Amino acid sequence: LLGHVPLFADPNFAELAQEVGLASLGASDEDIEKLATIFWFTAEFGLCREDGSIRAYGAGLLSSFGELEYALTEVPTRLEFEPSKTVEQKYPITEYQPVYFVADSFRDATAKLREFNATMKRPFQVRYNPYTQSVDVLNSKDKVQHFARSISNEMQLLASALEHV
Repeated sequence: LLGHVPLFADPNFAELAQEVGLASLGASDEDIEKLATIFWFTAEFGLCREDGSIRAYGAGLLSSFGELEYALTEVPTRLEFEPSKTVEQKYPITEYQPVYFVADSFRDATAKLREFNATMKRPFQVRYNPYTQSVDVLNSKDKVQHFARSISNEMQLLASALEHV
């Protein structure tokens, strides 16, 4: 397995990557650039905490033994993953990164990304529909009401499941 494929086997990473993709739909060129920077510092050159250690997960790091070794030394700067700050960081594409961003977990990174995405001005909202394996554009009252009914049904299922646990 090469590149990003192994990462998508982790549902939490897949959700993070999907969040970047969904946020790009209807986004301005400026916001697309910000999302590309976020993708660069997560899916390509991301670091994450695990069991008290810093671990590499970005495909760019995992495919370069030299940069992987370098990234885990004390030489580069490591900053907390905060999307609003991450988007401001410039990055070289032909040399090792001088700065890496560290997430507490994929879930934490996804939650922070969702908060950041909520600040983007888009003409509509979107969501991934797992039943149709497609993207729903929530741009009318009927579509939003249908989505609300779906959430209500899911909540009833969740409540029932919790009663049996």
